[in-house]
Amino acid sequence: MPAYDFFHKTVKMALIKAGWTITHDPLTVPFGDSNLHIDLGAERILAAEKGQEKIAVEVKNFIASSVVSEFHTALGQFLNYQFVLEEYEPQRTLYLAIPADAYKEFFSLSITQKIIQRYQVRLVIFDPIQEEITVWKS
Repeated sequence: MPAYDFFHKTVKMALIKAGWTITHDPLTVPFGDSNLHIDLGAERILAAEKGQEKIAVEVKNFIASSVVSEFHTALGQFLNYQFVLEEYEPQRTLYLAIPADAYKEFFSLSITQKIIQRYQVRLVIFDPIQEEITVWKS
């Protein structure tokens, strides 16, 4: 079983508060002869469409001394997970969950914005104290 990030439970609670049902903790997808473990899988009913919206969420802390190094790891994981989800669960949308502080201090930088736009990284920005999602960025 994978090790959970520091904010794993916080993001899980924030998703539940936002009306999501956690379906996988973690969401396991095949990767060759082994598996990848994306932190959370969730879904919610879309009443207007009478369907379901499914997401996968990879939680990242961005509390280490090198935020750039954490970003490299997070981006690499996101790209790998995105590829595998397109193969095995194309109906599921992948998000990278980051704390609001990290968004304000690092993800708002011009270069970071360009990178996340180029690679189409969808973000879930959360308030770790209130355990709430503050922004969804697609």
